[in-house]
Amino acid sequence: MSSWPLLSLLIWVPIIGGLLTLAIGNGRPGQAKWFALAVALVTLVLSIPLYTGFDLANPGMQFVELRAWIPAYDIQYALGADGISVALIILTTITTVLVLIGAWGSVNKRVSQYLACFLILEGMMVGVFSAMDAVLFYVFFEAMLIPMYIIIGIWGGPNRVYASIKFFLYTFLGSVFMLIGLVYLYIKGGSFALADLYALPLTGTEQMWLFFAFLAAFAVKVPMFPVHTWLPDAHVEAPTGGSVILAAIMLKIGGYGFLRFSLPITPDAGHEWAWLVIALSLVAIVYIGMVALVQRDMKKLIAYSSISHMGFVTLGVFIAFMLMRGENQAAAELGLQGAMVQMISHGFISGAMFTCVGVLYDRMHSRMIRDYGGVANTMPWFAALFVLFAMANSGLPGTSGFVGEFMVILAAFQANPWLAFAAAFTLIIGAAYTLWLVKRVIFGEVANSNVAELKDINPRETLVLVVFAIGVLLIGVWPAPLIELMDGSISQLASQLTNSKL
Repeated sequence: MSSWPLLSLLIWVPIIGGLLTLAIGNGRPGQAKWFALAVALVTLVLSIPLYTGFDLANPGMQFVELRAWIPAYDIQYALGADGISVALIILTTITTVLVLIGAWGSVNKRVSQYLACFLILEGMMVGVFSAMDAVLFYVFFEAMLIPMYIIIGIWGGPNRVYASIKFFLYTFLGSVFMLIGLVYLYIKGGSFALADLYALPLTGTEQMWLFFAFLAAFAVKVPMFPVHTWLPDAHVEAPTGGSVILAAIMLKIGGYGFLRFSLPITPDAGHEWAWLVIALSLVAIVYIGMVALVQRDMKKLIAYSSISHMGFVTLGVFIAFMLMRGENQAAAELGLQGAMVQMISHGFISGAMFTCVGVLYDRMHSRMIRDYGGVANTMPWFAALFVLFAMANSGLPGTSGFVGEFMVILAAFQANPWLAFAAAFTLIIGAAYTLWLVKRVIFGEVANSNVAELKDINPRETLVLVVFAIGVLLIGVWPAPLIELMDGSISQLASQLTNSKL
């Protein structure tokens, strides 16, 4: 299978499939749904050989494709995947299928356009995770904003236009700084290939400016405190599918960008400024968790929860710099591994939580916590799955939510016990807002007579939530395949942190 242009297929099959779905038109919604689902399933099947054909002993890029694109500037259509990329690509293909199945009964307006946006977005996201040329990465990184902007702006809630413009402006403006940094690197080194950028010698001042250029682009994407304010608005206004993709995949692109650009290109600046990112991560973990405690809207609570949990990703990534300064590579690798496991885990948990809110919203047309209560009495199967995802969100051992956070806390403890204590404190806050949500929505007194008439989840909704549940439990009980997949790539990345460019 390695002779196939696998990564190109994973990018262009959903993009072309999205354009064909668009051509089917809104007059035939049934055909558009089946065709879009077929395209997403084909893409999922195509992603499986990435895992089965991956050589765990090779930490470098595999499934490499290299073609000239803009020869005058030495810009190449260069694709490749290491263990980190493979994990994120497979998460993307699984989540897209679940989103399209989930939208089956809930989207009745401009159906073909809605489905087409998700397929095109899927191709763009796979492109981000597999690009080995900085310009190609930037093109996919920016292009994926367009489908999400349309999804929020057309199928979103009452304030959808405000939320979509805010989302676009924040993420677009942040990435402009990255573009300036990439142009500077090209002028200095004459190449946009990531491998060449990793080897390019840079002074301390150059690294500092580049470090902050990359930080501006990727911190908005994660999103880190204090550039996180676009996310709650985007989540609240986005349709369910938009929220799921935004939380499960698009936030991970920020963390992925740090691993691909900030760490290997600016290692010395990373050592110098890691304390700043760690401080911002701890603020996100603790402060944003407390903000989640007072939310009245279920979607907004889960959105703030996402910001808090993604703080573990940036903490794990940048704690590695502190650990490598003490020449503790094993602990640095543990922190990076924990960050990656947390990214994949959060994809399943947040996707499931937003899907659950969508299930309730389809029935009650309300996201307000006060409108619910006693849902377990009328929707027992839904309640059981919701409680499982809530436990995972709280970091319960045996679920995926525990594994990544525990690995990051262990690594943080070896760097500084106080950092570990501050990070672990969020487990208490996370349990508080999640269990408070469960208590008020699933259990307790029935606050609304309409709750008594709710019907339990149908087979389609059950399928989506059960697949999410399998992901949450599988990583929680048996994380070894995921860790082994990424181990070689993480080790290579950790060793790059010691390669000073001064």
